[in-house]
Amino acid sequence: MDEEPLADFAERHDARIGRLRAVPVVAGRAPRAAHVSPAEPRVVERWNGHVWEMHAVVPDLAAAKALLYPVPCTPPPAEGPASPPLAKGPGRHREPRVPPTAT
Repeated sequence: MDEEPLADFAERHDARIGRLRAVPVVAGRAPRAAHVSPAEPRVVERWNGHVWEMHAVVPDLAAAKALLYPVPCTPPPAEGPASPPLAKGPGRHREPRVPPTAT
């Protein structure tokens, strides 16, 4: 049969649990695309495996994006020389020097 094994389905299904999405708060209308009204408040919902449940309410699209896509903390780069200076000469990555032709 061409059916997926139950273990594979359960793993794929459980991978989605905890996913967040932002939905515009609209009265009497269907939700629209996020870029249409960036100043409207948003409800951030979390997928629990069966239904989307409310997680947070944010004032606008920028706040929703900050909650959905947090900036990863990276350590500052180490101070010091970034790379040694290039030495003089043609080098393998440079064009070879062609001697001038005599006329």
